[in-house]
Amino acid sequence: MSDTWSSGGSRRRAGSLLDVAVVGGGMVGAAASLALARAGFSVALVDAREPAAWSATDEIDLRVVGLAPSSVALLDGLGVWDTIRAARASAYERMVVWDAENGATLRFDAADEARDVLGYIVENGLVQASLWQALDDAGVRRIVPAEVVGYAMREDRAQLDLADGQIVSARLVVAADGAESPLREMVGIGTHGRDYAQRGVVAHVATARPHERTAWQRFLPTGPLAFLPLDDGRCSIVWSLPDVEAKRVMALDDGAFRDALGVASDFRLGPILSVSRRAAFPLRLKLADRYEVGRLVLLGDAAHAVHPLAGQGVNLGLRDVAELRDTLVDARDAGRDIAATHVLRRYARRRRSADGLDAWSFDALARVYAWKASPLVTARGVGVRVLDALGPLKRRLARHAAGL
Repeated sequence: MSDTWSSGGSRRRAGSLLDVAVVGGGMVGAAASLALARAGFSVALVDAREPAAWSATDEIDLRVVGLAPSSVALLDGLGVWDTIRAARASAYERMVVWDAENGATLRFDAADEARDVLGYIVENGLVQASLWQALDDAGVRRIVPAEVVGYAMREDRAQLDLADGQIVSARLVVAADGAESPLREMVGIGTHGRDYAQRGVVAHVATARPHERTAWQRFLPTGPLAFLPLDDGRCSIVWSLPDVEAKRVMALDDGAFRDALGVASDFRLGPILSVSRRAAFPLRLKLADRYEVGRLVLLGDAAHAVHPLAGQGVNLGLRDVAELRDTLVDARDAGRDIAATHVLRRYARRRRSADGLDAWSFDALARVYAWKASPLVTARGVGVRVLDALGPLKRRLARHAAGL
């Protein structure tokens, strides 16, 4: 970790010493800023731009997230969930996962957990915009637009050097600036993982049969295909495909795409009637080698980017937020330095263990469903059918996914 600025020239300080400076204002960074401010810390949020305005009259954005109960509870505690739910949130009550090769099916139902829903499908932009709208009332200082070009650690603070000449000083810096985190690289934290050589093709589709407030996922030899229920009756799809196949599918006209998607889904919801515009994004597993260094910690995708097959990426990030807030509150209440090494290592130890276990579990699941040899496919089917029949184990898996 460098103790020098990345660029020279005169600098001006951006106000007094803060408790926390959060770099990155996506869903996880904005949630961290709001959670820490609500807990009584002085907080600044540093980002390149403010999020785009969200409007209920706009088409549903292609970027959606499945919020688990743990995430809903966090957002509710921050005072933003009612706004999100009233604006546009799609509840789902059941999940059905089936194997294209052997037909083995795994079913989850909220009623089995004495809950009303398993989760909600919500646009990323709606969550982010709702969090940003709450920042001012919570006293979060927004430093936007801004680019971090240097980082230095002093004995009692960390300092961020911004491209416009400002210096932001805080007892703790939180890097929540995404999977390619410039700040993570700046402080010398490496990563490990793998490139899946796949892309996730996303779109919204109308189907002949209703989605029944159910999340449907079919595992194909090429990767999983998910149909996520939307309140307007359509489904948001995430279709994981090898890079070459994803490129081919993206080039199809709408009619050919609908036909290909229908076949891939085994027409579980009937023929595909219409499709929105499409987009594709690369799939990678990337885990930070450590979550803390000096007076800096990692959150969200800056710490862990995972396969989307379980839809847990943002939920893991929001669990990071809750853990960090609780850790810092405990340290402050005990009269300790909130960025002391032992304090940050406590957060890092707990979250790196939990995130790593989940990330490698998702990776293992992707590998298992990629098996093509007949004996392995048969064994996989037997395993899924046994799991579906074991109520207590299946409920335990459901509660883990829910963050309960």
